[in-house]
Amino acid sequence: MRLTTKGRFAVTAMVDLGMRHGGGPVALAEISQRQKISLSYLEQLFGKLRRRALVDSVRGPGGGYCIARDMSEIVVSDIILAVDEPIDATQCGGKENCRDDQKCITHDLWAQLNKRIFDYLGGVTLKQLVDDQKAKQGGLTQIHDMRDISRTPRAPLSL
Repeated sequence: MRLTTKGRFAVTAMVDLGMRHGGGPVALAEISQRQKISLSYLEQLFGKLRRRALVDSVRGPGGGYCIARDMSEIVVSDIILAVDEPIDATQCGGKENCRDDQKCITHDLWAQLNKRIFDYLGGVTLKQLVDDQKAKQGGLTQIHDMRDISRTPRAPLSL
């Protein structure tokens, strides 16, 4: 499968953007800093995401990007395809000319894998990914809060 950093970074950036949804436009520089993704690379990706109506851009001071649709309507495969990332495990790009202009003996196996991957990624919404990350961060916050409580000196109980 040829899922390169382009698709991975696009999904990561969209999850980051989704986690800040409702708080106004998010600058790509902020996403770049948080996710350690090159700003110029994000600019290229977000241009493609905007053309596919997955994000909206806001110009000027305080500008940035916002999610363009309901996050429950955006699936991972939409994001990957928007940045021109093929989901393809075949050697021939699905053209069935893998071996001497003929379909190779394992072509159908890889084509079925493509279908399953695409079906899986088409069943995972941006909202699910954002909710999962928020829950994980909430759990980490609770663990840190519990550590702080356990370190707090307590007065002895008197009866």
